[in-house]
Amino acid sequence: MISVPRLYAIVDAAFFSSTAALMIFVDELVAGGCTLLQYRNKNGNARVMLEQARELKRRVGRTAKLIMNDRADVCLAAGFDGVHVGQEDLSPESVRRIVGPARWLGVSTHNAEQLQEDDRTSADYLAIGPVFSTSSKEKADPVVGLDGVRRARRLTRKPLVAIGGITRANAASVIEAGADSVAVISDLIGEPRKSAEEFFRILR
Repeated sequence: MISVPRLYAIVDAAFFSSTAALMIFVDELVAGGCTLLQYRNKNGNARVMLEQARELKRRVGRTAKLIMNDRADVCLAAGFDGVHVGQEDLSPESVRRIVGPARWLGVSTHNAEQLQEDDRTSADYLAIGPVFSTSSKEKADPVVGLDGVRRARRLTRKPLVAIGGITRANAASVIEAGADSVAVISDLIGEPRKSAEEFFRILR
């Protein structure tokens, strides 16, 4: 079974006006201690996505694990360490056949039924959320709250990643509810290195 760090940083290209700004953000996250990063690009064309992904791999190297959101093909082409899929993407087993047994595979779930179903797949970790209301997704699923995290914890022995509206102010309560890791987007944007360091202090 894999071991996930307390902080899972989501690098969403939509927050950055240029590739250069995105790379500075990633450099700061790594300097702040982040060892697991997910690259998400919902709007970019495939060429831009692959260029950014390859640059991320070149900069990060083996300092941190890089997970590709949605795109198993780009994960392989950029030499990433894994892929993360949602409920509307390829099935976990289809992705597993593409990326092979060694790369990490994560799946987003939004309720107990989805989590139980994906727990039976070859996914290495499961995400549950949104825990709190979030502005980083246009069509967010219903909030599951801390009770949803507790319920998810009872239903799986796989590493559990909580996502959705998680900040330095509420992260500890999410870990206490049973999550192994918190996935964060917005609360890392302003001062990525400082914010990451604070998350690690809070979640020790």
